[in-house]
Amino acid sequence: MNDTESSTMARGAEVHAPALRIVNLHKHFGGIVAVQPFDLEVAAGEIVALVGDNGAGKSTLVKMISGLYQPSGGEIWLNGERASFRDASDARAQGVEVVYQDLALVDDQPVYMNMFLGRELVKGPLRLLDRKAMAQKTQDLVDTLDVRIPSAKAMIRDLSGGQRQGIAICRATHWASSLVLMDEPTAALGVAETAKVEALISRLRDRGAAVLLVSHNMDQVFRLADRVAVLRRGKQVGVRSLADTTHNELVAMITGLA
Repeated sequence: MNDTESSTMARGAEVHAPALRIVNLHKHFGGIVAVQPFDLEVAAGEIVALVGDNGAGKSTLVKMISGLYQPSGGEIWLNGERASFRDASDARAQGVEVVYQDLALVDDQPVYMNMFLGRELVKGPLRLLDRKAMAQKTQDLVDTLDVRIPSAKAMIRDLSGGQRQGIAICRATHWASSLVLMDEPTAALGVAETAKVEALISRLRDRGAAVLLVSHNMDQVFRLADRVAVLRRGKQVGVRSLADTTHNELVAMITGLA
């Protein structure tokens, strides 16, 4: 095989590389093993659910992938390239965004300022905030994703829980070039607002986003996910296609009765 053929094959592999690949990723705190070696891939246009009981290691895994925790070992790959994060801002700079249950939005700022929080657009030699451009880009995005809010200039404090979560997801979608991590995004919402947020998550997949979803809601997992990875006491129990498993099988894997 000549150099040209090798280069072509390498480029082809990159094109088909998963958005996220983690290999033997693990974490311990002193003598406590929080997550044993874990392997998973998430493709663009795919939702993979991460499930397990309280203390199973789900949040620790998400924090490693998002740069909040440094892994004790293992590898993180984004779109075919090895990634290493110094902290959460470094992970965001490399295209990883997180939507948490507690949102991390600023109540006393308008929607568009939250959308560009820490990444504000500026204009002119004095680098003044370009509020008009930020508001327009925000409005275009919420319209595209069908997030129903009064306007991009509405104050966060005046929005419902579902609208706030929708804004958090829009923000993650806007900035994520590799992966959107969602940690219990509907846990604090009612039935109607949960349905709206789930529809938004489905639209992210339709737009080609790679989504890793942490959820305790098994019905939600079956509604949204393509595959599911199960953790129990920090150990990876298995990965299943939702088309090839049942609610009872997943519960048995989570509880250790499988």
